[in-house]
Amino acid sequence: MANYSTETRLPSAEVLQRAISHFGPGGLGLEVCRQDPCRVDLTGGGGHVTITARTEGKKTTVDLETREWDFHVRQFVREIAR
Repeated sequence: MANYSTETRLPSAEVLQRAISHFGPGGLGLEVCRQDPCRVDLTGGGGHVTITARTEGKKTTVDLETREWDFHVRQFVREIAR
């Protein structure tokens, strides 16, 4: 299991929506197992991705945990950190 963290100017709701688009059924095909205003859990392909986003002021802190999806998580982190 691996953990990643980044900061972005995107609001937390947008980060989570982008995560679902990237990793979910319309993207890499993972299943959304849990979704709430601050977190989304996805599973599939023998692994999982959990994304937690917290907006404080003008920045959002994003924490990601994964098993088997490291390459794609790093790619997602690069996309939202721009």
